[in-house]
Order: sequence, then C-alpha cells, then structure tokens
Amino acid sequence: MEARLRRRVNLILGVLSSALVTCCAVAALGATAGAGVVTPSSVISTAESAIAKEASVHVVFVAQEGSPPKTETIVADVGRASGTETATEGKASLVIILSTTDAYVSGNSSGLTTIFGMSSADAKKVGKDWESWKAATSQYADLKSDLTMSSVRALFPKAKGTRLTTVVSKGSTFSVLKWTIAATSSIPGVTNTLTVSSGATTLPVTEVARISNGAKATTTLSGWGEPLAVGIPPVAATIPSSKING
Repeated sequence: MEARLRRRVNLILGVLSSALVTCCAVAALGATAGAGVVTPSSVISTAESAIAKEASVHVVFVAQEGSPPKTETIVADVGRASGTETATEGKASLVIILSTTDAYVSGNSSGLTTIFGMSSADAKKVGKDWESWKAATSQYADLKSDLTMSSVRALFPKAKGTRLTTVVSKGSTFSVLKWTIAATSSIPGVTNTLTVSSGATTLPVTEVARISNGAKATTTLSGWGEPLAVGIPPVAATIPSSKING
C-alpha cells in the first residue's frame, strides 16, 4: 500500500501512530473457574468465537504522548463488511467510510496530511471532497482490514506468554489478559492489558497499551450488535483515487 495511505492510527488493534508503536506479543497463568480451568488460551478462543457471531461494535481509541500531551482520538463503528471512522488530533480531522464496494476519505488539510499521511499536493486536489477507492484495489483492502470485525479479533495476543487474572467489578466478572514486548533499538517496550467480559458473553471491553516512553493508548469497545448505518458520500463530491494520483 502507498506509504501516504497509512501513517494514521489503526484503531482497534492497539497500533499506535506517530511516536507510538505497534504492539503484538504474548503467558500462561491458569485460573480455576467453576468446574473447569480458565486459561489465556481458553479466554482468547471463547472471545474470538463470540466476536465472530457479532455484526458490529462501537470503538473509541485514545492515544496520548509527549508533554504537554498530544492526543489522537478515533471513534469508529465497525461491521462485518463496512464501517465508519472519525479521527482527530488537535485541529486535524479525518473521516473514513467503507462500504461493500468503495472506500472514501475526507478531512481538513491537516487531517489528510498528518493523520492519513497524504501529501500536501494530493490533499489540495481532494480539497473538501472525498477521495475514493474501489473494492478491487489494495488500498480498499487495507482500509477494510481496519474497519471490519476482523480488526477486532486481532486485538488478542498469542496465549503463550500472556498472564491471566480475574477481577470482579460491580457484580460482574472480567478476565484480564496482560502481555509485554521488550524494547529494541527501534521501538520502546510495551505493556498491554486487555479486559474481557465473562458470563453469558465473552467479549473485549477495554485494551490499554502503556509504552515505556510514557505514551499510552486506550481502546474501548461497546454497543456490540447494534445496527450499523453507513452513509455514502454523494457522487458529485467524490474523486476517484486515479485522478488524485494520475
């Protein structure tokens, strides 16, 4: 995919933009629950199966870094084959819409450049309109991976190396998965904590990524299965990507 297409935060997966970092890692502490033994593997497997049955989810992602803190916020409604997302960072703003046939992006100049990674020249061409990509393109496929339920399933780590604890809050029981990735010469260390509901449904509730450089990102998931409406921009206000890059 073109580099300009994705400097922005990938919402639901705990991937942090700018000076933040992609995290993905991995322990296994069993905890007894009822007649069976609950392990990181069983929690992950049960949650992934539950997510596969859901048609949609509402996601809020907030990443903060620096002093004074710079904040990037993403609010998204994610479905099985479509979704919408609004991203803001200071005065920069960006909106992405994914339908089953096209993907669209629009925003102010700083949103298109600093959040989406578009060049200033291309942002000027887009103006206040929407740039669009057809479903057959790699750009569409990349955006689809962010704005559909597959991205939610990718929240989970591998079971090996992931620690499991159980907490009770307001009468409800939650499984808490925690894993870390060590710092390298190119990225800081990361500690991830994923809270998953227990009981009738086993679904992710929040994920918190704490970066050793002081940055922090929180993903909150709610509204599972609620109706998802995706509004399509008017044809007169859309510009095919080929005209922007041609």
